[in-house]
Amino acid sequence: MEKLNHIVLFDGPSRDDLLPLTFTRPVAELRVGITTIREKWELISGLDCSWDTQEYLQKKYPCKEGRNSVYIDGGLIPDENLWKAIRTLKPGESLKAGDSILARLPGKEESGTCEYTEDFLAIRNTWDIFTMNDEVLRNDFDNLTLGRRSKKISSSNRITRAENIFLEEGAKVECAIINAHTGPVYIGKGAEIMEGSIIRGPVALCDHATLKMGAKIYGATTIGPYCKVGGEVHNSVFTGYSSKAHDGFLGNAVLGEWCNLGADSNNSNLKNNYDKVRLWNYPEGRFVQTGLQFCGLIMGDHSKCGINTMFNTGTVVGVSANIFGAGFPRNFIPSFTWGGPGGTITYKLEKAFETASVAMSRRNIELDETEKQILEHIFSLTEAYRKS
Repeated sequence: MEKLNHIVLFDGPSRDDLLPLTFTRPVAELRVGITTIREKWELISGLDCSWDTQEYLQKKYPCKEGRNSVYIDGGLIPDENLWKAIRTLKPGESLKAGDSILARLPGKEESGTCEYTEDFLAIRNTWDIFTMNDEVLRNDFDNLTLGRRSKKISSSNRITRAENIFLEEGAKVECAIINAHTGPVYIGKGAEIMEGSIIRGPVALCDHATLKMGAKIYGATTIGPYCKVGGEVHNSVFTGYSSKAHDGFLGNAVLGEWCNLGADSNNSNLKNNYDKVRLWNYPEGRFVQTGLQFCGLIMGDHSKCGINTMFNTGTVVGVSANIFGAGFPRNFIPSFTWGGPGGTITYKLEKAFETASVAMSRRNIELDETEKQILEHIFSLTEAYRKS
């Protein structure tokens, strides 16, 4: 059999259960732990990856399949046993777990399936991102730092278990308290932890991200590239390029890219009666049971909220919503919604483009025609929700 030379990560049947986060990206571009799922596959395999995703995303995320490409479910978190099983596939064979196809190697003829019986992790629901973040972050830390030496951490910091703290090139940390006894702390290239910050691992501060002065970060939390975060955060994942720069609480939450939470905004992650939390599910068109007692906020790309916004337990916000006003907004806020508890209207596409363009230019990134076409398609896809 010829050697594999490329991986195609396909969205799989759970893609719609991961909306609104997957409105703007393939499943494999979700961040959990330190890196995206695609980056994990590239690290473990040494191969380049591309995507088999929705047609309207293909210009930004093209498929580069070749004769020796293997197709892998984009929600799978790779591990050595899983990668070994995939490498043993013969042309035409599929790797399955129950009814789910985990991987397939194309061939001239379908030549059967192999049952995978080992344990594995897979992102199937939006809340999996924060519930699995602890385990995945620890694994990522081990894989990314294996055989490498951390940059020296300044003596101005108060730290425990220094061996569980890793600083990449250009990371700046001064006058912070870092407790890595409870889990590893990864600080990416050019990232900065400002003075007075308190961190309890496992925590990842990715490349060029910033923790503002006096931030209180509980694990398992991931702050993606170029994010700016302050206040109190617990068991949450910032995908990248998003800001929560001021005081306020965020817990058991996932934020996409280009989100902004106004000063003193808070989310509830626990119901007053301690009951299990229900969350909006797009395929079902209704709220479904998560089985979780702690579940906070899921927010799609480009969404923002004004100062003092209060999100109820288990709130889902779509793409490019602009939320403001006194009181609690609905637990499900459709994409391109403008307003809050006092009433909402449609956030006009041209106005959304203006805001996105300004926000992205602050990170020296252009809102190009490809990005506009993606947002325009999502605007059309989600029209019915704004009318309900």
